[in-house]
Amino acid sequence: MAQAVAGLRAAFHGSTAPFKGSRQQNARQQCRLAVVAQAQQQDPLMVRAARGEAIERAPCWMMRQAGRYQKVYRDLALKHPSFRERSENTDLIVEISLQPWNSFKPDGVIIFSDILTPLPAFGIPFEIDDDKGPLLDAPIRSMDGLKALHPIDLQQLSFVGESLGLLKQEVGGQAAVLGFVGCPWTLATYVVEGKSSSIYKNIKTMMFNAPQLLDSLLSHIADQIAEYVKYQIDSGADCVMMFDSWGGQLPPQLWDRWSRPYIERIVRQVKATHPNTPLTLYANGSGGLLERMAGTGADVIGLDWTVDMADARARLGPNQAVQGNVDPVVLFGSQAAIEEAVKDCLTKAGQRGHVLNLGHGVLVGTPEENVAYMFDLSKKLTYKQPAAV
Repeated sequence: MAQAVAGLRAAFHGSTAPFKGSRQQNARQQCRLAVVAQAQQQDPLMVRAARGEAIERAPCWMMRQAGRYQKVYRDLALKHPSFRERSENTDLIVEISLQPWNSFKPDGVIIFSDILTPLPAFGIPFEIDDDKGPLLDAPIRSMDGLKALHPIDLQQLSFVGESLGLLKQEVGGQAAVLGFVGCPWTLATYVVEGKSSSIYKNIKTMMFNAPQLLDSLLSHIADQIAEYVKYQIDSGADCVMMFDSWGGQLPPQLWDRWSRPYIERIVRQVKATHPNTPLTLYANGSGGLLERMAGTGADVIGLDWTVDMADARARLGPNQAVQGNVDPVVLFGSQAAIEEAVKDCLTKAGQRGHVLNLGHGVLVGTPEENVAYMFDLSKKLTYKQPAAV
């Protein structure tokens, strides 16, 4: 792995030993051949599903796909107890991201990272406490606080680009490589509160008492995250997840004011340069926001498990691609229960524009054999024979 990382870094940053003569020509020819081969290769199943193309079955991956439910991850975490190290070291990112790929062969491989990862690159440092979660020493609650912000320095995030490039190589087109980001409102809750929150008192107060300050903060975050999305795509991401994890904490009319415009700002900027890369928008507790989410321009709308798939389809229309939405707790049940839930989801979603997933992340303690069963089942339930097992 170390040799592969070194090779990719040379490709990203330039080799210290320049090619001469025929070696340089050969390298250029190899690059051209690689580009041609990639263009000729069919897009991964998940990309085609996100575009609403006719496909043989619903692609399947799971949010929080890599993590503590897997023994191999827990063993690695004992050797590397710092989450920042695990999520900001190229070798570890790639190893962890590939753990579920090696175990289950999902249709999507998502980079192991965190929504807060890009914050220091545009002026917002943070730490992670194992018990308390993210902690920011200087939460932004005044105009003076905005002075610390600056344009995103993507060189500080080279481990993300390198990891996506390596994942692309490792997966070899057999699955989509997924990047992800946090949406501006969700990121701003940490920036303003200074930590995780359950009531969001400071940022919600800011909405009413200092709207100009909040708008400036959200606008800056949106512009930097748009650049970060484009960087992930350029580095190898086939699709990008956009998590508005705490968007569901806003009443719909306030989501329209304080979340939606900044998501739209990201989508516009990304689509201007990368129009063919699918963007998926997910917000937990978003049953009251579905039509609003679809209006952002995101290609795929992620559904949590509290929304009936048939209702979501009826509300969003047949041309809107969706992702989800099996209840994560079902994976603690029997194989019969898992099969029933998956078939119900697939039947209601229909045969186009659906990415099979859980309605939230894989829960700690979920039996790995049940995760494997859902993935195996998804590969057998083709659209030609929807009832086959």
